[in-house]
Amino acid sequence: MDEIIIDRAQRPEIAPLFLFRWEESQDGYVLLYPEGVVKLNATAGEILKRCTGETTVEQLIEQLQAQFVGPREAVEQGVRKFLEVSHAKGWIQFRA
Repeated sequence: MDEIIIDRAQRPEIAPLFLFRWEESQDGYVLLYPEGVVKLNATAGEILKRCTGETTVEQLIEQLQAQFVGPREAVEQGVRKFLEVSHAKGWIQFRA
């Protein structure tokens, strides 16, 4: 797997193959795709719901820092790691 470098100005968005939404029956956010469904934990849901193609990585980190208590470095590291994994799985893509 090639390492991706995430720039703070990039704008993550859900890849067209996936549908992100809240599912009452799952009591959480899910990613739907032709082969199945991925149930997301609360943190993943909070990150992905901001991946609209309009919000930059920097703005996403700032919003999550305001929502979750903890050192900024830890929030930033967690967000970046999640975005890297999500990109590798094909869940998201980046706008410049």
